[in-house]
Amino acid sequence: MAGSRDQDTLVTRGVGKPAGSGRVDLTISKGWVQGVALVLVFGFLVMGILAYRTYSDGMPQPERVVDESGTVVYTGEEITNGQAIFLRRGLQQYGSVMGHGGYLGPDYTAESLRLGTEHIRADLEQQGVPDPSSAVVDIQRANQYDEATGTLVLTAEQVAAFDHLTEHYATVFGEDSTKYGLIPEMITDPEQIHDLTAFFSWTAWAAAAERPGHSYSYTNNWPPDESVGNTPTADILVWSAMSLVALLAGLGALFALYGRWSRKIGWHGNEAPSLAFLQPGKVAITPSQRVTAWFFLVVAVLFLVQATLGAAIEHYRADLSTFFGLDLARLLPFNLARTWHVQLSLLWTAASFLAAGIFLAPIISGREPRRQSWLATGLLVALALVVAGTLTGTALSTFGVDWAEGSVFFDQQWEYLDLPRFWQALLVIGLFLWIAIIYRAIRSRLRTESKFNMPWLFFYAGLAIPGFYAVGLLAGTETHITVAEFWRFWVVHLWVEDFLELFTTVMVAYIFVMLGVVRRKIAIQIIFLDVILYSIGGVLGTMHHLYFSGTPVEHMALGAFFSALEVIPLTFLTVEAWTFLQLGSRQESRSSAPFPHRWAVMFLVAVGFWNFVGAGVFGFLINLPIVSYYQIGTALTANHAHGAMMGVYGMLAVGLALFALRYIIPPQRWPDRLAKLSFWSLNVGLAWMVFATLLPLGVLQLWHSVNEGYFEARTLGYISEPGNAILEWLRMPGDVVFLVTGILPFLWIAWLGVRHGIPATTHTMEPETLFVEEHERAREDRTGLVAAGGGGPAGGSDAGRTAGRDGRDDP
Repeated sequence: MAGSRDQDTLVTRGVGKPAGSGRVDLTISKGWVQGVALVLVFGFLVMGILAYRTYSDGMPQPERVVDESGTVVYTGEEITNGQAIFLRRGLQQYGSVMGHGGYLGPDYTAESLRLGTEHIRADLEQQGVPDPSSAVVDIQRANQYDEATGTLVLTAEQVAAFDHLTEHYATVFGEDSTKYGLIPEMITDPEQIHDLTAFFSWTAWAAAAERPGHSYSYTNNWPPDESVGNTPTADILVWSAMSLVALLAGLGALFALYGRWSRKIGWHGNEAPSLAFLQPGKVAITPSQRVTAWFFLVVAVLFLVQATLGAAIEHYRADLSTFFGLDLARLLPFNLARTWHVQLSLLWTAASFLAAGIFLAPIISGREPRRQSWLATGLLVALALVVAGTLTGTALSTFGVDWAEGSVFFDQQWEYLDLPRFWQALLVIGLFLWIAIIYRAIRSRLRTESKFNMPWLFFYAGLAIPGFYAVGLLAGTETHITVAEFWRFWVVHLWVEDFLELFTTVMVAYIFVMLGVVRRKIAIQIIFLDVILYSIGGVLGTMHHLYFSGTPVEHMALGAFFSALEVIPLTFLTVEAWTFLQLGSRQESRSSAPFPHRWAVMFLVAVGFWNFVGAGVFGFLINLPIVSYYQIGTALTANHAHGAMMGVYGMLAVGLALFALRYIIPPQRWPDRLAKLSFWSLNVGLAWMVFATLLPLGVLQLWHSVNEGYFEARTLGYISEPGNAILEWLRMPGDVVFLVTGILPFLWIAWLGVRHGIPATTHTMEPETLFVEEHERAREDRTGLVAAGGGGPAGGSDAGRTAGRDGRDDP
C-alpha cells in the first residue's frame, strides 16, 4: 500500500519514514510560520501596551467622595463593596453597568445619571436658577477629582441627588414584590443599599465628568444623554467611518488574493486514489474513547437544561407578571435563570470540545497509554463537580444566604465568569488536566514531528483553551471595573472568538485528514491561514467591547478598526463553504463505502453559515462605535450572542459529538433519521429565534434609543410594550422546535452511546487513518488483513487489530 502513495500521504499516515530519520519535516513553507508569528507578536505587543494604559489611564476610583465642606459621602472602599454586592446578588445578569450585563433591568449607570440629573435640575429650579438646564450640564460635567489626594468633591446638589438615589434603590430592591423579576425584598440592609448606590453613582459620575484635557467624559460621552451634554464624540464618528474603510479594503484584498491563488489556498479535495471510508463497527474503540460517550451524554443533558432556562428567560420578557399562573421569580428569579443559562452555554460546549479532543488523540498518535481512561473519567467527575458547585454557589449567592456571603465557594462574579472563585479555579485546573491527558496520549507522535505539523498544531490549539480561560482569574470581584472588564473580555472575546475558532479549525481540518478527504499539507495551510486572518482582527478587536468602559480613547480607535477586519475570515469561510460541503461527497462518489459522517459534516457546514451570519453580520452590525453608542446592552447584542454562540460553538459541539458517537454506537443502532431531525430542528429553531424575534426587537430598540433616548429604551416600560410583547411571543414556535425536535433527539443519540456503545477493545491503531484505498481494500478482502483502527469488527482478534502496525510496544 505504501508504494502507491506520495511522501506527503505517507507522512500523514505515520508510516513509511525511514528508521533513524528523526522528526518529520515541516510540510509547508516557513513563510506561513513567520506570518503567524508576525501577526501574533504584533497583536499581543499592542495588547500589552493597552493593558498598561488601562491600568494607568482608566477612569479613577476616588479614595474619598466628599461634599464641599469636606464631609465624606462615600469612600472608595464602599464603592468596591457596592461592586461586590452588585456581582454577588447576580444583578449584572439582570441589568447592566456601563452597558455590560443583562437586558431586562435598566443600565444602572444610565439610570443613576438620569435620575440624579433630574433631581439636580429640580433642585436648581427650586432655587430659582435662571437656566437650570445649562447649569445642570455645568455641574455634572465639572471634574472636581484631585488625583494627588484621591478626593472627589461633589456639589450640594450632587450630594442631595445621591441621597435621592439611595432612597430609590432602597425602594426598588427592598420591595416585597416580584414585579421586577427579582426575589422579594432582595436587599434591605441600609449599608448594602448605600454601598450599592455608591458604586452606581461613581460610574454615573465618570459617564458625565470630563476627562482632564479633553471635552468628553471618561466613558467617551456614553451613555447618550443630552441632559448632561453626552453626545457622540468626534472619535466615535471618525472611527466608525475608518472601520468601514478597513472592512472594504480588507474584503477587496481578500478577493484579490483569493482570485490569484484560489487553487492554492482553501479547502481542496484529496488528489490520492479513491478511498473506502472505514465504516462504524469496523473501527475499534479505545477505553478513553469509550468514556467520551458519558461526556456526550452530560453535554446533551446540560444543553437541554441550558435551553430550557433560555425559554424561561424569554418568558420573563414576554410576560413578566406570571409564568402561566406561577410566580416564577420566587423560585427562579430572572437573574439566577440567566446566570445558569450563560454558564451552562459555556460548560456544555466546552465539555464537548474536551471529549472530542480525548476521542481524537488515540487516532492521532496510533496508541493510547494505559489507564488513560481513568484520567478521562476523573476529568468527567471534575466537570460534574464544577457544574454542581457553580449552580449551587450562584443560587445561594443570588438568594443572599447570609452564611455564604464572601465565600470563594458561593460568591458570584462577573457576567460570563459568574462561577464562584473556587469553581473557576477548579475549572482552570480541569482544563489544564485535559491538555495533560491529550499530551500524554500524543507525546510519542510529537517527538517525531516538526513543531508546526498537524499533531503539534492540535496540541497548541488545545493548550490555548486553558491558557486564555485562565486570564479570567485576573478579574476579581474587587478589581477596578475598567481593569476587570479588560481581562474579562479576554475570555468573552479573545478566548471565544479567536482561540476557540482556532481550535475549531484545527479539529475540522484534522478530522478531514483522518478521513483522507484532504491532504495534510492543505489542512496545515488552512490552519495557518485562519490563524493569520482571525488574529489580525480578533486580537485587537477585543477592544470593541471597551469603547465605553472608562478606557482611554485609543482602545476605541484600535477596537473599531481591527474588529471590522474580523468579518474577513468569516467571508473567506463563506466563499469556501461550497467546496467544504463537497469534500466528503466527492470522495464518496468514487468510493465503494458510504461516507459515514453526513450529519456531523452538515453541522460543520452550519458552523460556517452561522459564523458568517451570527458572528460576522450580526457582530459587525453592533461593533461600529456609533451603533454601539446607542445599542449596547439591547436586544441586538443578544441577537449577536445567540447567533454566534449557539450557531458556531453549539453547532460545532453537536457535530463533534455526532462524529465520535458514530463510531461508538453500533451501526445497526445508529438513528440516522434522528440525527437529520436534530440538525434541521436546531438550525430552524435558531433561525426563528434570531430572525423572528431578536433581530426585529433589536432594530426597534435601537430606533427607540436614538429617537427617544438610551435610558428610555432600557426601561421595563418600553420592554413590556404590547408590540414588543407580541414579538417575544412569536419566538415560542421556534423554541418548541429547538427543544423538542432538536435537543431531545440529540439527547437520545447520546444515551445510545452510553447504553449500547461498542466495548473498548484496543490500545493501538494505525495513526490518522479512518480510510483505506480502494485497491488496498480489495487486497485485504482477499487476505483478511485489517487496515486501521482494528480494521475488522470490534472485538476482533488482537493479531488482526495490530496487523500492519509499526511494532511499538503498547505502553
